[in-house]
Amino acid sequence: MYKINKLMLLTLIVVSITFSTANAKNKWWKKILGDNKKTSSELSTDDIGVAFKQALSIGAENVVSQLGKKDGFNADEAIHIPLPRNLEKVRKILKKVGMSGMVDDLEVKLNRAAEVATPVAKNLFVQSIKDMTFDDVKKIYKGPDDSATQYFKEKMSASLTEKMNPIVENSLADVGAVQSLNKVMDKYDNIPFVSSVKPDLTGYVVGKAMDGIFYYLAQQEAEIRKNPLKQTTALLKKVFGK
Repeated sequence: MYKINKLMLLTLIVVSITFSTANAKNKWWKKILGDNKKTSSELSTDDIGVAFKQALSIGAENVVSQLGKKDGFNADEAIHIPLPRNLEKVRKILKKVGMSGMVDDLEVKLNRAAEVATPVAKNLFVQSIKDMTFDDVKKIYKGPDDSATQYFKEKMSASLTEKMNPIVENSLADVGAVQSLNKVMDKYDNIPFVSSVKPDLTGYVVGKAMDGIFYYLAQQEAEIRKNPLKQTTALLKKVFGK
């Protein structure tokens, strides 16, 4: 009997904690969705919209800071940039003659180029978030778990590609990737009966860098949805703490 009562008490405690946490989150999100006819006298819809934007801004800045540093891409298995398929074929052939090391070096340099180029995304995120309307905020919440990420993709992809292209092109040269590619291709082209390979490193790295940025942005968004009570600025404390 004692064991049963103890088990029942433990169950009630767990249910109570879960309900309290969920209730706190739902209370705030009802404000976001406009389910309450009035926000509190201390909060306006502007406060709520700005707080949501702040949360997204912090998430975006975290992503850019994480990826825009040495080994941000290279040491991260989830977003590490592999060689393009046609260069992977080159590596296999060069490996047979003991020359795959230079191709491995090229792969590292592709990731270095992405790391150098990533910080350019910060200002684009800031502008996209500034341009959000309160209706955008409501739609994003009502949408899938990655709806903010999809919003950014739609708004930013073209301009991000345009701005990252020259930076990646320059960084590929600066980190030695272009020189490494030339050395690799010189060795490869001297091997009889191999097919011609013409990789587009710039376009490839830009695409993979953007994939990595949006991959982690989706994770940050999921964290915002999972834990909206996380307080990091004065306004977030005011809004999320209600």
